[in-house]
Amino acid sequence: MVETSPRPESAPRPLSYLGGGLTSGLFCALAVFTTLRLLEYYANHPPHYSQPVAQSIATAFKTLLVGSASLACFSFGLTTLGLLLLCLRDLLPGRRAPQG
Repeated sequence: MVETSPRPESAPRPLSYLGGGLTSGLFCALAVFTTLRLLEYYANHPPHYSQPVAQSIATAFKTLLVGSASLACFSFGLTTLGLLLLCLRDLLPGRRAPQG
């Protein structure tokens, strides 16, 4: 059996924070685009059904789609903001995180 010594973990670099922030920002932009398209579609094509149960299900599904897309916008946006602020904090002189 070959034993391997574990690699010492290095502290994250500002570039990795920036890369994560940009990736999350891209997903946020895609989520905003999707949300706006969903809102536009449902504004132009509201569900009209003669049966109350079908109307209720269609409205619930519309609410689920729009709510999920809006939640994705918020989540990715907040993650982007946090990672970019962490990158800026790490770039400031004298503000290095303690290594441990």
